Amino acid sequence: MDAQQFDLVVIGSGPAGQKGAICAAKMRKRVAVIERKGMIGGVCVHTGTVPSKTLREAVLYLSGFQLRTFYGRNYTLKEHMSVQDLAFRVQAVVTRETEVIRAQLKRNEVTTFEGTASFVDPHTVEVVADGSSTLLRGDYVLVACGTRSAHSPDIPFDGKRILDTDQLHALQGLPREAIVVGAGVIGVEYTSILAVLGIKVTLIDQRASFLDFVDRQIVETLNYHLRDLGTTFRLGEKVVAVGIEQERDRVFAQLESGKRVHGEVLISAVGRQINTDLLNPEKAGLRVDSRGRLEVNAFFQTNVPHIYAAGDVIGFPALASTSMEQGRLAGCHMFGAPFRHSPELLPFGVYTIPEISMVGQTEEQLTAAKIPYETGIAKYAELAKGQMLGDEQGLLKLLFDPKSLKLLGVHVIGARAAEIIHIGQAVLSLGATIEYFRDTVFNYPTLAEAYKVAALDGLNKL
Repeated sequence: MDAQQFDLVVIGSGPAGQKGAICAAKMRKRVAVIERKGMIGGVCVHTGTVPSKTLREAVLYLSGFQLRTFYGRNYTLKEHMSVQDLAFRVQAVVTRETEVIRAQLKRNEVTTFEGTASFVDPHTVEVVADGSSTLLRGDYVLVACGTRSAHSPDIPFDGKRILDTDQLHALQGLPREAIVVGAGVIGVEYTSILAVLGIKVTLIDQRASFLDFVDRQIVETLNYHLRDLGTTFRLGEKVVAVGIEQERDRVFAQLESGKRVHGEVLISAVGRQINTDLLNPEKAGLRVDSRGRLEVNAFFQTNVPHIYAAGDVIGFPALASTSMEQGRLAGCHMFGAPFRHSPELLPFGVYTIPEISMVGQTEEQLTAAKIPYETGIAKYAELAKGQMLGDEQGLLKLLFDPKSLKLLGVHVIGARAAEIIHIGQAVLSLGATIEYFRDTVFNYPTLAEAYKVAALDGLNKL
């Protein structure tokens, strides 16, 4: 069987694959994208980023959470929420986003193949769908195959009471009590969403702390919020058994310490399994580490120079935003287009309730590197906009050099944190000082004003 010839074959249509394909197509290259049936847009669109963030918005709206400052702790926009209420909004957004991506690929004359991909040799990929096989040969290959929920053999998943984060749409109803195993980004995000719905959540992780890459003051603030919503933390605890007590019809998690935690459902968020094991990477000569990751250089080339990799398949930070940029940069490097990459200035967004965002260095990193710094803090309670939004607990923190006043890092927790972080990102990327915030006029009332308040607070400490 003869292989169809392309300049670039992309495995996966998630953020990295999609942007890499579009980048090459804009340079008039012949591009093929391979994706599983019904999964255009990848896990990001169908079970990951888009559904979870849409669910978060639906919960915030229907619960009336942000209005409780005005109308009391028991205020809710919809008295009896159902899974269907939440799923309606999620499905509408997923359908629309899938259509947008499909149209974008078609508009740029990218050929799409639906099926499962695997390497035949370093340049040839086989696509299998409905019993038929197609061979694609690429001068270059971009591996952007993403991840799936990791399944521990010790957890008896049934997709109803004991689920992974990709199966949450299968919930039959909203539980009163839930167990979340794994306090990574995904686990903490879902914990906060469930807590806002009034569900009593027990969050378990064998590590003694969570979100270690986030500024500690920000994590402590989130910790306070979640405890206030009734969340119980079981940190430094290892789960040794999971099951259902038939006589009580309750899910349980047995901990190594002897404790037994009960709930109506258990959600496993212990990590992601990288899909490289499905690709026959050895036939392409690819080196895969113990966790399935592909190691890449600064240009996203693997150990096989014409095979690139981007997105979750190369590991941390594994964000949709960073994956998009990695895919685009890989496409640029393949075909000789100029590009600039500043990985140290990538923004992070953690979509908990309240949301968290950060860019630049943390206090802990600066202390470890023996770099002197000063802080400037603005509390949302001091801002008219913060009060209008009903967020009196949020804060923005600037870290800066006390001598040169150069900005070193920005950390935000509160409403719209992931939006306003980009103001600080721009100043950081230009190597500017916090005097910019002092001397700039911000619209009033806005959350952006927090930058001016924090800058003045920091300057007043000198």
